[in-house]
Amino acid sequence: MDSNRGMDPAHQVPDDVDERTVRALGALSKALETTERARGHLYGFHQLTGTADFELGDAVRLLREAGHEEHARRVEREIMGRNVIPGHWTFQIVEAYNSTYYRPFAAVERDIVEELAGGRDHLMEAHLKTVRRTPGHPDHTATPPTS
Repeated sequence: MDSNRGMDPAHQVPDDVDERTVRALGALSKALETTERARGHLYGFHQLTGTADFELGDAVRLLREAGHEEHARRVEREIMGRNVIPGHWTFQIVEAYNSTYYRPFAAVERDIVEELAGGRDHLMEAHLKTVRRTPGHPDHTATPPTS
């Protein structure tokens, strides 16, 4: 980037890092952030499916109380505790995603940021913050106030 003027030291672009590298690191970071969002949705899927399974317990109890024993047994036998894909409950899907995709992705991103930018995160965003703030405006400061 052209200048580190006004940036907090933790987000200043190292002198040996060019603008294209900063953009590439920004794209890599954005891809990881998208993966973080996908992972959050996966955890939502996991929690919602688990909640639904416990809610089935209520449905089974209510079916029994209403005198529908055969229907209650059918829900217990065919749906409660069922695998969501062959051999897997949702926690196993989350574990497989984390070990097969998420953790390796996060490790590669971290290694590249360490190697190319001295471990400094969000260089592209820090640059954008610098060029988009209004100088002198109290809500456009480079860093949080010190106490």
